[in-house]
Amino acid sequence: MVREREKGAALVTALMLTVLSLVIALALLYTITAGTKISASQKRYRTALAAAHGGVELVTQELMPRILQNSLETPNSLQNQFELISLRLPGYSCLQQKLALPPGAWSACSPAQRNADPALSPDFAFSLGGAKDSHQGGYQVAVKILDSVPGNTDSAANDLLDPGSAVTGTEEGIRPQHVPGLFNIAVQGVGGAPREKARLSLLYAY
Repeated sequence: MVREREKGAALVTALMLTVLSLVIALALLYTITAGTKISASQKRYRTALAAAHGGVELVTQELMPRILQNSLETPNSLQNQFELISLRLPGYSCLQQKLALPPGAWSACSPAQRNADPALSPDFAFSLGGAKDSHQGGYQVAVKILDSVPGNTDSAANDLLDPGSAVTGTEEGIRPQHVPGLFNIAVQGVGGAPREKARLSLLYAY
């Protein structure tokens, strides 16, 4: 009887050790899997974020200055100049009002164009290519102006505004103080997979 009890205790101990080993192995496997998923999600976010940053630079350094400095610029001419990134300007009349007028005067803008979601009726939309070895098909970038405060920046790039001389400056004539136009802009970058998404919000002064 004693030997049978010892055998039973040994069997129970062996089973407990086996179960404990399985629990430890499963915990390690879960930790490794979770770490891999987190690393992958961070990589997807960083690449989508980089696409959003690229969209910010393109819009603020190229597209908006061209429209502001040339009132005769047409959407077709801009889209032709940036056809490699499939530039789209779905609501150009609304965009022109956003660049020149306060929100209360955006009569050409629909409720969707006033919505804070940059993916819903964006002012600028284009595609940025991904890495050569990527199978995601690049990134879709949407940019929308949410709010604006018009300034007195000379859109013709003439030197008519206050250059910022000292109080004791000896310049002749009086120049108006420069008040830049302010634009609240929302940007979204989306990759080939729906989870590859990043959004930015910025204040741009022109």
